[in-house]
Amino acid sequence: MDLLNAASGPDTTDLIKDGTEATFMADVVEASQDTPVIVDFWAPWCGPCKTLGPLLEEAVIAAKGAVKMVKINVDEAQMIASQMRIQSVPTVYAFFKGQPVDGFQGAVAGSEIKAFVDRAIEAGGGESPGGQLEDAVLAAEEMLAEGAAVDAAQTFAAILGEDPNHAVAYGGLVRAHIASDDLEQAEAILNGAPAEISTSPEVEAAHAQLELAKQAADAGPVAELTATVEAEPDNHQARFDLAQALHATGDVEEAVAQLLELFRRDREWNEGAAKTQMFTIFDALKPNDPIVLNGRRKLSSMIFA
Repeated sequence: MDLLNAASGPDTTDLIKDGTEATFMADVVEASQDTPVIVDFWAPWCGPCKTLGPLLEEAVIAAKGAVKMVKINVDEAQMIASQMRIQSVPTVYAFFKGQPVDGFQGAVAGSEIKAFVDRAIEAGGGESPGGQLEDAVLAAEEMLAEGAAVDAAQTFAAILGEDPNHAVAYGGLVRAHIASDDLEQAEAILNGAPAEISTSPEVEAAHAQLELAKQAADAGPVAELTATVEAEPDNHQARFDLAQALHATGDVEEAVAQLLELFRRDREWNEGAAKTQMFTIFDALKPNDPIVLNGRRKLSSMIFA
């Protein structure tokens, strides 16, 4: 599935050119009337240029024609370099309608390069692939919230086809399979997470949700466990099981309350199981969720009392 409905894209020889003083007017000024053009001022003796150049080219190619790139060797184009007041290399400018609209000097991180290219595209009235991906993520999240887990999974998978290291989409794909009660597939997807995103908050949250879903499959009846805890307040295992059962039924706030009470009674029970379970629940929720904020505050007050 081609999420962005893009064709194979323009030939990279048209997207990326080696410019000269003689071709600058056609390649940059005239070409940027319709499509933003990124100009990379570099030199053969410049070490950082050798790293920056390929990263810029990769980002331009990924934009699939929404932006073009021209590489200018300042040693061979000193007049242009002087006119543009290039004082050091690498220096990069984005042109639109014949005028520079953005720029930076020196080597920068890959994420900053992508952001720069996205800004250049947006300056030209276009929409970057990254922006389209984020729209697709929002759509998939909405599908998942409405119970259309299969459609959400297909959309998250399509996003990953465009960007295999999209942490939000990866976590979303796992959550979609959890919502479909396909825990085995969810675990397989988690185990195959790319190293670059395996410890991202989104993937860690999906891991926590999978762990809680596994527990829910074995959870006991809430009424029976509640009666046991009321009759035997120091039955720590029963209280822990009650917290799991409450979470399985969607009563997350009460589940945390029971774990806090267990921690208050015996924080070391079962190698600190109450605290560990609370952190699993917190990880599965959004960091600004009131249950997380209140739970962490109460837990901290107990720890440091």
